[in-house]
Amino acid sequence: MEILTTVSATRRFIAAHKQQGKTVGLVPTMGYLHQGHLSLVEGARKDNDVVVVSIFVNPTQFGPQEDLDRYPRDMEKDRNSCHQAGVDAIFMPSAAEMYQPGFDTWVQVGSVTETLCGASRPGHFRGVATVVTKLFNIVQPHRAYFGLKDFQQAVVIKKMVQDLNMPVEIVALPTVREEDGLAVSSRNEYLTPKERAQARVLYRALRAGKELILAGECQAQAIRKAMEDEINSVPAAKIDYVSVCDPTTLAEVDAIAPATLLALAVKIGDTRLIDNMLVEI
Repeated sequence: MEILTTVSATRRFIAAHKQQGKTVGLVPTMGYLHQGHLSLVEGARKDNDVVVVSIFVNPTQFGPQEDLDRYPRDMEKDRNSCHQAGVDAIFMPSAAEMYQPGFDTWVQVGSVTETLCGASRPGHFRGVATVVTKLFNIVQPHRAYFGLKDFQQAVVIKKMVQDLNMPVEIVALPTVREEDGLAVSSRNEYLTPKERAQARVLYRALRAGKELILAGECQAQAIRKAMEDEINSVPAAKIDYVSVCDPTTLAEVDAIAPATLLALAVKIGDTRLIDNMLVEI
C-alpha cells in the first residue's frame, strides 16, 4: 500500500495504473475511519482494479465556531484499517499542499446547498464542493464513493458532477448503523456514555416518522411534529432541524410523495449529529 502526500506523486501513481488499463475508485474521507468508511472501501474494491482512500480534514468546510481542531484523528489506525481492507494507496496531503498560498477559487453548488445542513452551516458545502473537485482533478477516478448518512452531501456532489460534466461515476451507499440504530459517525467519539444512550433518539424519531407514513399519514406537518415530539422527549437533545423533504431537490414538502426524505440534525450535549431515512411507498 502506497502512502502519497503530494499531488505530483499521486498523479504519477494514478497514471502508471491507468496506462495498464486499470480502473480507479476513490473513497474521500476526513480520516478516523469507521465501519461506514470501510463499507465504501468494500464497494470500491468490488468495482475497481485500484482503490485510493483520501484522508484530509478539510479546513474550508468548517465554520469559525466548529470543531476543526478537535476533529478526531488517528493516522496509525487509519493506515492499518486501509491495509487490512485492501486499499492500494492513501492520499493524505497537508492543508498547505491542497491550498497553496493565494488560493482563491471556489466551487459553489446552488439550491440543494441552501437547506438542511447548508442553512445551518453557511459555507460548508462550498468547502465540500471545492475539495471534492480538487480530489477528482488530482486522482481522476472512474468512480467515487459516498455514504448516504450524509445524504445532502451526496446530492450536492451528484449535482456538481452532472452540471460540470465531470467524468466520474458517483456511487452512494447505505448508512451503516450500530445495533441500536445510531448512524456510525466519527463524531460519536465526542459523546459521553450518557449522551451516547440519549443519541438513540435520532433513529427513534426517524422510525416514528417512517411508521406514520407507512400507516397512511400524508401530511408532512404531522410527520414533522411526530419526529420533533420524539426528540423533545429527551431533554438533553436540541433540534437544529427536522425536515420532510424531496430527496432530489431537498425542498420541504407539504404532502408525502412516493419517495420522501426524513432528515434531522440534533445536538446531544455539545455534539451535533445528523441522520436521515428515505421512505418509499
